[in-house]
Amino acid sequence: MLPVLAIPVFYIATWASALNDPSSDLPTFGRPLNNLTVSVGREAIFTCIVEGLGPYKVAWLRVDTQTILTIANHVITKNHRIAVSHSGHRTWSLHIKDTRRNDSGWYMCQVNTDPMSSITGFLKVVVPPDILDYPTSTDMVVREGSNVTLRCAATGTPEPTVTWRREAGGMIRQEMSSIEGPELEITRVTRVHMGPYLCIASNGVPPTVSKRIVLIVHFKPMVRIENQLMGAYEGQTLTLECDSEAFPPPITYWIRSWNETITNDENYKVDTFAKKKYEVTMRLIIKSVRALDFDSFRCVATNSLGQTDGKIKIYKLDDQPTTRKSGVRRDSKKKTDRNYEKKAAGMKDDPLLKGGDSGDELIEFQSATASSALHRHLFTNLGITAVILAVGLST
Repeated sequence: MLPVLAIPVFYIATWASALNDPSSDLPTFGRPLNNLTVSVGREAIFTCIVEGLGPYKVAWLRVDTQTILTIANHVITKNHRIAVSHSGHRTWSLHIKDTRRNDSGWYMCQVNTDPMSSITGFLKVVVPPDILDYPTSTDMVVREGSNVTLRCAATGTPEPTVTWRREAGGMIRQEMSSIEGPELEITRVTRVHMGPYLCIASNGVPPTVSKRIVLIVHFKPMVRIENQLMGAYEGQTLTLECDSEAFPPPITYWIRSWNETITNDENYKVDTFAKKKYEVTMRLIIKSVRALDFDSFRCVATNSLGQTDGKIKIYKLDDQPTTRKSGVRRDSKKKTDRNYEKKAAGMKDDPLLKGGDSGDELIEFQSATASSALHRHLFTNLGITAVILAVGLST
């Protein structure tokens, strides 16, 4: 129910002449007064259409404060943001400039008939959301395993809804990518919770606003090694790697088994590069493995919370296989020629050479006499033994 407005005596007196004229036709309102919704700072305009105004006058009033704002073309209130305009004495407009939150309320367009005629409309001034500096959280540093609460205080009209998200996406909690509410509670914080969070406030009035809060998790170093035992030949290039997780970022270095720190020189190159926000890879390149390198190397990571190391042992491999001598393997044409020579000489297969074990290994042996040299080559392949005898006459 609308409140009953008590009109001041001086207002009634200004309309006395119109009320004393019984022959006047009473004016009517052309349409209801529309309700308005405007953003704070914008101009609100109520429009009142009066048909057949005649000698009567139009006034604008603020209902809840019982304040006369305008009468006809005159502004009565001392509020400099209020103005009135009309078109042909039919369309009357109330202008409220630079609206403020406390301008919200009921407004009345009134005609001084007897009885009084009036229509009312409601002004709603909406305010975009805003995030307060306090008690909204700032960037926070916590130890891994502790509990933390992030806070976001937002104001606006209507009251904003606060939503939490991770800036880079991903889950805040299991199967939850967003959480509503002014507080975000995380229990038993781990390193995976580290990173920026967004507090987003919205109430349907643009623009939506957000604040970035970075959660920093401190934890002591840990080291992970994929290959703890590596074989190498002397002279080859070898790369050793360790992955370390720590925050604050660790100081990293390599040491030998006798605690000598390895630095960059003509045979060693030490390098460290980041993989994630809290993970680094430590790399040691041995350009040419020497005898003293067949030993243990340790990668060390240390920060203000502790120190951790990992060990990689290098062992020596047998010498690399050499290339076979030329002429040991012969093509099929040479084999055919030698078989032909054997048959031409009337030689038969030696039963002592049959039935050898199968394999891919070539066995070479020789026997010699005073008058001749017998070279025998035994080839085995897929269990089939072929014997080629070559007779060389002494010169």
